[in-house]
Amino acid sequence: MRDNAAMSGSHPHPARADLRTRWRTALVEARDGAAAPDPAPYAENLLARWEEPHRRYHTTEHLVAVLDRVDLLAAHADDPAVVRLAAWFHDAVYRPDRSENEERSAVLAERALPEAGVDPDRTAEVARLVRLTVTHDPQPGDANGEVLCDADLAVLAGSAQEYADYAAAVRAEYAFVPDDAFRTGRAAVLRDLLALPTLFRTPYGARHWEAAARHNLATELNVLTS
Repeated sequence: MRDNAAMSGSHPHPARADLRTRWRTALVEARDGAAAPDPAPYAENLLARWEEPHRRYHTTEHLVAVLDRVDLLAAHADDPAVVRLAAWFHDAVYRPDRSENEERSAVLAERALPEAGVDPDRTAEVARLVRLTVTHDPQPGDANGEVLCDADLAVLAGSAQEYADYAAAVRAEYAFVPDDAFRTGRAAVLRDLLALPTLFRTPYGARHWEAAARHNLATELNVLTS
């Protein structure tokens, strides 16, 4: 999703302004009152990353969706502000032709957050959470990890049309991959997800998203392999 209004010099899109506000709120809360630089330049850097033209699924729309779900699940987290920062960074570096996106996103957080005034412990927790999105398999009792992973995977539990739109956007990001190779790789991802004992670890996610997500994943896998 491109911010055409901002690019043309007119007033910024309301959604982008809302994202700036959400970034500032999470960062200030994570700083816990410490004096620090203006949050705005960090928001601009992150938004520029999320708005890169090669993205089709990993866009600001995905960022908003994950942040909304973190808000929904926040009571389950040990440190909601840290989980919100992790949501901002979890796909901040995204190249579909690279395999180290999560690691590079975590390193970006490790570099940016101390400069932005976040203490070492919270910075380390943000980076840990970002790396956890490689597997989406938090350990029992990892409340922050459960919230971030559930928020990221909730797209799998959409309606049939919403899931179809999601799958189409993922395919569009990998348009450079031939169909046969994409089907093989995508099927492997779906099998890995279906092999998890549970996709969702928060009580809300388990109750509201698990069954629908498994149905959608199994349906897509059947289509890809039939």
